[in-house]
Amino acid sequence: MASAAIDLTSLSEEQQLALQQYTSVTDQELHSAVPLLQKCQWNAQIAITRFFDGDADVVDPVAEAARAPPPPPQAARRAETLMDGIPARSGGTRSRRDGHGLEEAPRVVPTPESQMTQSMPFPFSILLLPFNLTYTIFQRVLGAVGYVFPFLPRLLSRFYSGRASQPSRDSGRRPLNPRDTAARFMREFEEEYGVTHGTLPFHEGGYAQAFDIAKRDLKYLLVVLLSPEHDDTALFVRDTLLSPELVNFVKQPANNILLWAGTVQDAEAYQVASALNVTRYPYACLIIHTPSVSATAMSKIATSTGPVAAQELITKMQTAMRERSQELDRVRGQRQEHQASRSLRQEQETAYERSLAADREKARKRKEDEAMKEKTEREEREREEQKATAARNLAQWKRWRAQSIPSEPGTEVKDAVRISVRLPSGERVIRKFVPGAELEELYAFIECHHLLVDEAEASEKEAEKPQGYKHEYNFRLVSPMPREVYELEKGVRIGGRIGRSGNLIVEKLGSDEDEDEDEDEDEDSQ
Repeated sequence: MASAAIDLTSLSEEQQLALQQYTSVTDQELHSAVPLLQKCQWNAQIAITRFFDGDADVVDPVAEAARAPPPPPQAARRAETLMDGIPARSGGTRSRRDGHGLEEAPRVVPTPESQMTQSMPFPFSILLLPFNLTYTIFQRVLGAVGYVFPFLPRLLSRFYSGRASQPSRDSGRRPLNPRDTAARFMREFEEEYGVTHGTLPFHEGGYAQAFDIAKRDLKYLLVVLLSPEHDDTALFVRDTLLSPELVNFVKQPANNILLWAGTVQDAEAYQVASALNVTRYPYACLIIHTPSVSATAMSKIATSTGPVAAQELITKMQTAMRERSQELDRVRGQRQEHQASRSLRQEQETAYERSLAADREKARKRKEDEAMKEKTEREEREREEQKATAARNLAQWKRWRAQSIPSEPGTEVKDAVRISVRLPSGERVIRKFVPGAELEELYAFIECHHLLVDEAEASEKEAEKPQGYKHEYNFRLVSPMPREVYELEKGVRIGGRIGRSGNLIVEKLGSDEDEDEDEDEDEDSQ
């Protein structure tokens, strides 16, 4: 399930180191790694053990972390290299070995050149300028002598180094990052020994990266260190390292070998040689994860120094690999079970998310349907209320207008206009109007005819004009022969527009449904 992004800047330096160590071994996502490390009090060893055992929910990692001794302090500048695992040296060479007789293989990250060399203050550089010039001239002279007599450097190297030589590096060699250093080594190796690219599957990255990959994927890390200053290097490369038997052995996928090589002329290989206690070249060692030692231990299970036959080196590595195969198979099985359970949990969470999304979609549609239904019902109620209000206003207006319609003029009015009107119901109504009456009086008479049938009843009903109501007539008066429409116009008089008499027909302007509604409203008002 999605989670909020982890803010790495809020973690302390020790917590970031523990997180880096934990993720490099388990390859777990940050949003899952941080909660387990928090439960384990940021103890990476306990968290890794709980991760591979799969019992973080059963065993209390907090109590286990409280009982565990605190990790040894590390220098801030060398913290990332995990140099607490480098064998200690005092006088001679000593190796850190565990109870199983295995020598620990440390993870080494090369120190940046800017941290290894510090610039000298300007006043001291001025004072030491004559000595630097003398040293430079002397170095150039010796270089020229060595170029003319090439046997002298090798003779001096044997004289000083002897058999137990320490790793050395060319201080004049340009330092590069681990990936570029590996690319330069492979290019020089191919040019020196005349092989094509890919003859040996060298890892195209730094030692620390190869170390982490081997730990994560449970691969055998074969480390090869060469020193061009030793005469055995060329013989070892041609007869052993490039032999068809060893090349096929390294390339065979079933052996699961990751090959990393370097020359001690480079800073990274020089530091790796120092960390692995290399005393003789060429050097080769096989490193693998040893869970019997600890949950994160990487140990050397086979080493070879000096010239050695290809078959002898293969036999030594095969023997070591067979001794560790059962333990690695067990760890692989545990990881596969853990990965299967994690995949199952992810599938279950995904199915739950899909089901939850479907339920949310159904709820959303149901709410939309309910809202639409409610809106439709509300609009229908509003229309009904508007119709009812309009009907009440119309009935009240008719009652009010019927009271203001003057009575029919008597016989004493000689110029009265006689109008014969045929209503939509077929009934014919005849009435007289004074000539000066407006045409609207005729329209109002027809509109309120059903109220004027009984003038006594109409006069008894008193009504007020409805507020805010503007009446519109939904019919018009038409003369049949010849056809002429008498539209309602303000200020038009009946006598001037129709004459002394007229025969008119009422034509409805609305639909038949409106007519039926008007008739119902008229009946209700009666």
